[in-house]
Amino acid sequence: MAVLNVHERVLPVEPGAVGALVDALATADDPLWPTADWPPMRLDRGLAPGSRGGHGPVRYTVAAYAPRQWVRFAFTGPRGFDGFHEYTVHPLDDGSGHTVLRHTLTMRARGAARLTWPLAYRAFHDACLEDSLDRAEHALTGTVRRPARWSPYVRLLRRLTPDRPS
Repeated sequence: MAVLNVHERVLPVEPGAVGALVDALATADDPLWPTADWPPMRLDRGLAPGSRGGHGPVRYTVAAYAPRQWVRFAFTGPRGFDGFHEYTVHPLDDGSGHTVLRHTLTMRARGAARLTWPLAYRAFHDACLEDSLDRAEHALTGTVRRPARWSPYVRLLRRLTPDRPS
């Protein structure tokens, strides 16, 4: 099963400020990843290509990194997640000084992942990524215009999932 999942937010700041958030992923003071509500992103050597880590049961390696522009993570787990996820920074060409922060996940789900992705991982992923974009907006503007809300299904799954931050 082919999966393409994209989340993005237009932020009223220059690309360098957005890129700095991406550069701080998996650090002690990570302003982008929503560690209060989701398993923290951890990498054994930071954003260096080849660094290994993940968040919760999702495992990956840093496949590529361009400071202040882009980081790509290649999945190594769970089994059946064949692909990558990435954060990218895109300046708008309209003269506004605004920037798009985009997260893209693309993979081929095989085996059990053909069930676990649509039944659980997708809902968790979508909620976590919207929380991440809220964190980016808050870090850069001090506010969030339209905060993400977890669906009733995500709240149910979280109650049923024992290994999560409190």
